[in-house]
Amino acid sequence: MNRTERKRHALAAAAAHGLAAPLAGFVDLAGIREAVEDLTKAFAPLGQVQHTVAVKACGLAPVLRFLGDLGVDAEVASPGETAVAEAAGLRGPRLVLDSPAKTTAELAHALAEGTAVNADSFQELARLDRLVTTTPRSVLGVRINPQVGAGRIGDTSTATAMSKFGIPLRDDGNRARLKDAFARRPWLTRLHVHVGSQGCPPQLMADGVAAVHELAEAINADAGHRQVTSIDLGGGLPVDFASEDQGPTYAEYVATLLARVPALAGGRYGFVTEFGRSLLAKNGFLVSTVEYTKVAGGRPVAVTHAGAQVAARTVLQPEHWPLRLTALDPSGAPKAGPAVPQDIAGPLCFAGDLLARERPLPLLEPGDLVVAHDTGAYYFGAHYAYNTLPRPAVHGFTVSGRGEVRFTPIRRAQTLSELVADAGAEYAGALPRA
Repeated sequence: MNRTERKRHALAAAAAHGLAAPLAGFVDLAGIREAVEDLTKAFAPLGQVQHTVAVKACGLAPVLRFLGDLGVDAEVASPGETAVAEAAGLRGPRLVLDSPAKTTAELAHALAEGTAVNADSFQELARLDRLVTTTPRSVLGVRINPQVGAGRIGDTSTATAMSKFGIPLRDDGNRARLKDAFARRPWLTRLHVHVGSQGCPPQLMADGVAAVHELAEAINADAGHRQVTSIDLGGGLPVDFASEDQGPTYAEYVATLLARVPALAGGRYGFVTEFGRSLLAKNGFLVSTVEYTKVAGGRPVAVTHAGAQVAARTVLQPEHWPLRLTALDPSGAPKAGPAVPQDIAGPLCFAGDLLARERPLPLLEPGDLVVAHDTGAYYFGAHYAYNTLPRPAVHGFTVSGRGEVRFTPIRRAQTLSELVADAGAEYAGALPRA
């Protein structure tokens, strides 16, 4: 059974069990398993590879535990992501810590646990100098900005000339400073590169990897031995949000890498990957009930419970992050009728809170369901707390060969009492009376 068929069965079952009202997320566990299988098979020609998932893409502990059981470790970029990954059973050498703003406490925790660290700046290297007193258990490296340029979306392009990430390789004197940094620190054994994610073509990513591979070769030549033993390739393979197709496959990406840098297959280096969106986006979707409908200025408007609180990028930058939407009737079956251009609105109190503008769909009515596809990455975890709306429940699902659906809770819906606590209710009487 393919992903589209599994989704169809899951939507009907979710409607029947009332799981979609008013808003919920769903994760296709078989789809994740298939994605991991594709990933590991595609990267086999590179030899030793540690695959990690970017926790920022879907920082839900059950999903991380599920991926961990499939052999996928975790890339973390904050104390919160680290804590969630550790709660999921991924810790120590199964974690890679990347962040441009690591505190001393974060670094000390990583070193004590044996977590790999990619330093983001020369200042961070100096901080590590004060913390590394013996041969570290952690694999320690440096994030390089190869400055190979931007993709189609500037906000997700991390290898521009003035990116905030990594040490800019082409800035005056930095190549020599990097070689000296490795010469003075025998415990530095890794280079890290991440060109960007959505909107960045695989060829641009391969250009960044080529620049860092060349730097690794130069460092090792100066050292007279293989000091740099691994390269963290980052992640960020783009996803096709316009159809059910995946977009560039892992096999196509590896072929692009090897065409650009054939020596990657030579066994001289171990590798790390940090994919998130390409592993998870296609394997999740959001479903919201249509609460009300109206006509404004002659255009139909369907008011749903899915807006910027779960889809901030789509609402605020629709030109870069459009989502495919499907209209279902209350039973979860595809809604019949001619396509009518209509706005699909969210619940937040600003006029631009729209999942789509003038989207041709069968005319929606109260009680119908709207499915936002390809939202398994970033949409569940990047909650926007405007209007104090709760985080929705998230359910994992499997579908048997006979079409029987089994749901497993991943995250329950946030309660009003939890929202009140987040709003500082325990200090409600702390301020002086006016």
